[in-house]
Order: sequence, then structure tokens, then C-alpha cells
Amino acid sequence: MAVDRKEIHNLFSRVDRQLAKAAIKARPQDVHRLRTSIRRLEAVLEEAAPEPSRTQRKLRKHLSRLRRRAGRLRDMDVQIAALRGLKVSEQPGRKSQILTSLSDQRTRYERKLLKTMDAVTLKDLRKRLRRVERELQLPESFADPLALASSNFAGLAQKNPTISEASLHQFRIQGKRVRYIAELAGESEEAQSFVGHLKHMQDVLGEWHDWLSLSLSVERIADSDRPSSLLSALNNITRAKFREAIQAVNTTKRALLPQNAVDAKQRVTVTSAAFPRKAVSSHGLATAAVA
Repeated sequence: MAVDRKEIHNLFSRVDRQLAKAAIKARPQDVHRLRTSIRRLEAVLEEAAPEPSRTQRKLRKHLSRLRRRAGRLRDMDVQIAALRGLKVSEQPGRKSQILTSLSDQRTRYERKLLKTMDAVTLKDLRKRLRRVERELQLPESFADPLALASSNFAGLAQKNPTISEASLHQFRIQGKRVRYIAELAGESEEAQSFVGHLKHMQDVLGEWHDWLSLSLSVERIADSDRPSSLLSALNNITRAKFREAIQAVNTTKRALLPQNAVDAKQRVTVTSAAFPRKAVSSHGLATAAVA
């Protein structure tokens, strides 16, 4: 099923609407929607125009900058919410101190994001959106977006044959782009199944990344060699989420690449980035085999 031009129009319109909302006040839900709408549009633009025009290059550069700034703000929102909901005994005032530091960081990120969306810049960006939409020519590959997405996922799996912290990040980031292309395939049962597998993988990988980021933030802010029940709890959660992420990727590969079923005893490389520094050193992990 070929991509309906109306679907492409909706992608551009969604970014335009979210820009207007986020520029007024960077509420968590608006920042999240802005970021995801930009990602969806970027996925289409990168696939449809591998050799972009000057106008497209400028648009992509600006959208990428906005997405990164929105991403930092969204990460702070998630970390603050997760830390507030975590019940753990800790030295008096330690948790409040960390929450205050994260809130201050969020304020700085919000200012940077809003600075990128002043009235003049926003007007120019929305004009570029309309211009790029008018000139965008969809390639023949968009005649079957599900086949295109399937091919892209196979390429992603081929480039990352073993599971490591680095490859999990690739599946987390590139997997989103694959999913956004697959979503253009419509409501067929096959397309919905394909998208469902990718969405589940994304959700699990996203949780791992969120807890990993929070653990690293807490370790940086705490900056103390004293034992911390809060950091220990975060390290344990991150470890569990890491193993869940490995399982989610393997399950998705088996579902979407049945001809290349993943070996259940695949070797997994655990790097210092997979867990906070203190967690790795305390457990002495270098590699692990995950069933």
C-alpha cells in the first residue's frame, strides 16, 4: 500500500501545531509531543530525500536542534517524576537536594528550548516547513512502506549482530525511525503487528535508558563516596531494566526476522555505560551471557 500524501501532510501539520504549543509554555506533555512529532517527520525526510535541497538541509538542522533541546527537557521531566515516586530510605535531605538540582537543570533546559523558539525564528521555521512539504517528492520505496521498514530493521539487526550497551542504544534510536516508516503502511493486520513489536521494544528500551540516565544524574549530583541507599536502589533497577531490554530486542528480532532467529545464548557485552560507574566496579562485571 503506497503512502497517502495526506499522511505526509499530517506529519508536517503536527510539527507545526506542536511548535506553536511548546513555544507558549514548555509543559511536559507538549515537549514530549513536539519531540516525537519532529522524530516522525525526520524519519520521513531522511528516507525520502537522502540528498536534501538547501531548504531541506536548513529545516533538518533546525528541527534536529529543537529535538535535542526538547529531549533534554523531557529527560529531566521523566527523571524528576521517577525520583519522586521512588520510595527508599536515604540520608536526611539527600533526595530533596537531588530533586532541587534536577529541577534547576530543567529550568535551564526550558530556557534554552524557548530561546530557540522566539517569534521570528518560529515564523521562519514554519515557513520552511510549508516550503519543504510542497517540494518533497516521495521515492518509489514509499510505494510499500512496510517493506521499506522491514528492510531497514533487517539492516539495523545486521549492523548490530551482538547485544551490547551500544547496540541497545542503536535499537532504541534507529528502531523508532523504522517504526515511524512502518506506521505509514496503514491499518492492515500485518502492519499493526509489525508496529506493535517495535513499540514494545521501544518502550522497554526507553525505560532502561530513563533509569540509566537518572542513575548517572544522581551519582553526579551526590558526588560522595558515602554509601547511598538511593543510588544502590537505582543501580539495581537499572540492572533489571538492562536485562529486560536485552530480552525485548531478542524477542523483536525473532518476531520480525524469523529466518535469522536469535540464538538464545547470545553473548552480551556489558560496558561501564550500561550501569553507573559505582555499580560496575562494585559488582566487577565485564561480560554476561543472557538466556
